[in-house]
Amino acid sequence: MRILSFLGWPVIAGILAAALILQLYPQLLQNSPRVEIRQARNTGNSMQGPFSYADAVDRAAPAVVNIYTRTLVDSEGNPIGNDPLYKHYFNSDTPPTQERVHSSLGSGVIINPQGYVVTNNHVIAGADSIIVALRDGREAVAKTVGTDPETDIAVLKINLNDLPDITLAPSEALRVGDVVLAIGNPFGVGQTVTQGIISATDRNSLGLNTYEDFIQTDAAINPGNSGGALIDPNGNLVGINTAIFSKSGGSEGIGFAIPVDLVKQVLEDLIEQGRVVRGWVGVEAQPLNPRLAESFGLAADQHGLIIAGIYRDSPAHTAGLQPGDILLALDDVPITDDGHTTMNTIARLKPGEKARFTIFRDGAQQDVVVTTIERPTNVN
Repeated sequence: MRILSFLGWPVIAGILAAALILQLYPQLLQNSPRVEIRQARNTGNSMQGPFSYADAVDRAAPAVVNIYTRTLVDSEGNPIGNDPLYKHYFNSDTPPTQERVHSSLGSGVIINPQGYVVTNNHVIAGADSIIVALRDGREAVAKTVGTDPETDIAVLKINLNDLPDITLAPSEALRVGDVVLAIGNPFGVGQTVTQGIISATDRNSLGLNTYEDFIQTDAAINPGNSGGALIDPNGNLVGINTAIFSKSGGSEGIGFAIPVDLVKQVLEDLIEQGRVVRGWVGVEAQPLNPRLAESFGLAADQHGLIIAGIYRDSPAHTAGLQPGDILLALDDVPITDDGHTTMNTIARLKPGEKARFTIFRDGAQQDVVVTTIERPTNVN
């Protein structure tokens, strides 16, 4: 008992001292770990950012339109036309034909109050008539200003007053993980908004278009969304929805949009010139792999393009480039991919502009300056 009594008094004294200190200095309790954790939860990142994208939709959605097309298609007539008796009485060896109407739908975006509408080329290709329906209920017959099948972009024109428009955001500012919204008319149910993120940028080699530089998103894109808007949380246009990867025919979280920088370039060319003017130098190239790099005396990890062919009398031929040359850089920008970026860079040049090719030939580097011309229509 004496031992317990001896140990108990210090403990009791310590408790009384702690209680006295907390009574005299209550602020010490406010700095306890439990309070700090609770405050961090209340002011953490989960409280930041919008909880609704309604304002962005209100700004962008009026400029997103539904597009309805009609195409007259010749089809075989009644089988009775092949009956010999029919041919005898009607003195005709040609069976009668009838026209049927093929209808399709898609989406589009009014770019400016002058009535220019951007959509996908595949939405209006071959159409005999195009109707544009606005969100406010108005409709107008559209005229085709120009098309560019190589990027799957088409520009239409409608004549209506007080048209809404949309603000374009630079594509170069986009980052993987950014929130985006897709607006369109999927399956003809009416204007619909879906939300997701940017899953990837600069997607290419998909076999969809000649020139590919897609934004990939998991925002739901379905048939009928083609030509619609991909917007950021501020309501700015960042891309034109164009395709999906799907085994079911519906959205499976892999959709593609044409970035607005490319859309703007094609739009301006189609409006001003009726066609897209692209630079061309006349080379065919293939990626440099490690085995080929070593065979040319380069490091196995060297990136570049082997010039596999050159068009006769092309700018590249005139400048002195040769098959077997290895392209290491274009205008001092090193080649880092399979050539997609390089070919797109050349295509963006205007006829008459110069491009500096840094090549590797006969064991040494050298620069060759090539003057671009407009890309001929008969080349791939």
